[in-house]
Amino acid sequence: MAEWRDALGRAVALPAPPRRVVSLCPSITETVAQLAPGRLVGRTRWCIHPASAQAEVAACGGTKNPDLDAIRALQPDLVLAEKEENRREDVEALAGSLPVYVFDVLDVDGALDMLDTLGALLAREAQAAAMRARIARAWAALPRAAGTPVLYLIWRRPWMAAGAQTYIDAVLRRLGLCNVAAALPGRYPELGAATLATLETHRVLLSSEPYPFAAKHEAEVQALFPRAHIERVDGEAFSWYGARMRPAADYLAGWLSP
Repeated sequence: MAEWRDALGRAVALPAPPRRVVSLCPSITETVAQLAPGRLVGRTRWCIHPASAQAEVAACGGTKNPDLDAIRALQPDLVLAEKEENRREDVEALAGSLPVYVFDVLDVDGALDMLDTLGALLAREAQAAAMRARIARAWAALPRAAGTPVLYLIWRRPWMAAGAQTYIDAVLRRLGLCNVAAALPGRYPELGAATLATLETHRVLLSSEPYPFAAKHEAEVQALFPRAHIERVDGEAFSWYGARMRPAADYLAGWLSP
């Protein structure tokens, strides 16, 4: 019997390495699929990577509204969740009858540490160490900007940005960019008219998720920031961690140094 302490400080006991895993976070789902093929039995509908998971792994609702009965029916021996992605009440409801381990990934180093923990939970330490090494090398080689001010928008109506204490902010800082929303209160601050008028940024990044910004939105944002360069970016590269970090490094390197 092994006992683990998760990000919520909860003790999670596993009598043996889990063989039936449900993941409620897209980044973790993709990582489990690569580290321990064949063990995933449940996911959320937002867990779209790898593509095979959509056909082979049961979808059990969303990240904020998982189908708890469907998850229980799968009889998993481990449920994986994430503090930001999933609601505490859902975690607690599942934990009444199932082992649930909650991660809390806030920065790049934390994302790398998550790989070590996940590898240990799944008894796939060597595979996790190899994945971590590949990702760490790729991210160490990323170019760095010279403190260019940027605003990373994640939502429209109301306008919302990625602020401090978020993985997105950590990625921007790793790239040498200055996130102007990091000085605002809240992790994902809402940008009202008064706040928008105070922000000075050279670049505004329109993420592909969670709001699907498209070309038709660029003119609207340009009117808000007439002197800034407006560009759409791949939200997965900036906000997904785990296995997605390796292809993200290639994308970010090309994006920063076109």
